[in-house]
Amino acid sequence: MEPAIVVRAGASKWDIRHKVWDYIEDKNLANFPRPVHNRIPNFKGAFTACERVSELQVFVQTAEVKVDPDKPLQGARLAVLQAGKTLLVPTPRLRTGLFNNITPPRGASKEQLRICSSSQGVKDFSVPVGLDAKVKVDLVVVGSVAVSEKGFRIGKGEGYADMEYGMMASMGAVNDSTVVVTVVHDCQVLDIPEELIESHDLTVDYILTPTRVIETNCQHPKPQGIIWTKLDKEKLEKIPILKRLRALEEQAGKDVTLGAAAVVAEPSLRTRQRPRQSTQQDPEGGSKQKKRVQSEQQLKTALREREAAPLRLTWQGAQHRAFLDYSDPQAAESALQALQDLRVNGHSLKAELAKSQRGGKRSGQPNRRPRPSPALKTVSAPDAESATSE
Repeated sequence: MEPAIVVRAGASKWDIRHKVWDYIEDKNLANFPRPVHNRIPNFKGAFTACERVSELQVFVQTAEVKVDPDKPLQGARLAVLQAGKTLLVPTPRLRTGLFNNITPPRGASKEQLRICSSSQGVKDFSVPVGLDAKVKVDLVVVGSVAVSEKGFRIGKGEGYADMEYGMMASMGAVNDSTVVVTVVHDCQVLDIPEELIESHDLTVDYILTPTRVIETNCQHPKPQGIIWTKLDKEKLEKIPILKRLRALEEQAGKDVTLGAAAVVAEPSLRTRQRPRQSTQQDPEGGSKQKKRVQSEQQLKTALREREAAPLRLTWQGAQHRAFLDYSDPQAAESALQALQDLRVNGHSLKAELAKSQRGGKRSGQPNRRPRPSPALKTVSAPDAESATSE
């Protein structure tokens, strides 16, 4: 079956995400919540695709199943509960722990099980499961933005499914025999270049769509634990259970060195975004702040994916730009090249060297010796956000 979405050569993960999100919106293939951008799409036919999980032999044999809390996976959660199996659902964004064990009322009706499988049921009918719990998960069901028939998966860019699996591996809850399944629309099955898949990325063994069950026979290894160098202190502060796991692994003598610390360094890289012109007012008071946070998260993820992560990122939302600090001119120059054709939140960005790196003089500051790195710029559409890297 030919993919509905064709991935161009050299595309990044964010390019692929936006291509899928745009396609689903343009073709009206999703249910609420809309738009699907920055989400695991709740595609039409999701419940039909989820029902196929009960056809898998591993589902029949397993006792404990971990299913992500995404809306399109509600049918999979319901199938687990109807089969009388233990349902483990990650806490949203891992804020309060790792798992919730969904425990329906004794003798629950089908309607009660449906409620338990919903986001509200996950809140109302759950018991927390900690790192020290003796859990053995044979089947993991995750959402995806895109997936290939080879088993390569791309999520929405925040890395929670990858981290959850790594944490389960660290606590011994999963092993090489654990089967990973994703549930997607047929259009989300496309060709993903293998070079985009990193050591921390979770791959899948089965793909369930409204029309197909695809066995990937993926040979790419799954995460064997948390790769601490991929994380920073900011991420640890947001996810307390990660801090606890790091402390436990440090006590066990493992290397838990984090990624580069945020320090001030020269030269700088600046990204600038030009806001889209719009004739409509923002209907929600908090939506602008939400969009800003999403843009910042997407930029950070894109920088990591392109191996252009700075030592420090200073976001200046009001000016639609960000300053990225690097250790030396060569690092900034390499980042400049890596950030060509960058898109964040659906907008093209431009990158150029900061004025301080071009030998210019900032107001109130002494002249500096010119840096060897030249100023570069990518061309962006008139209605697109632009990013300038310095």
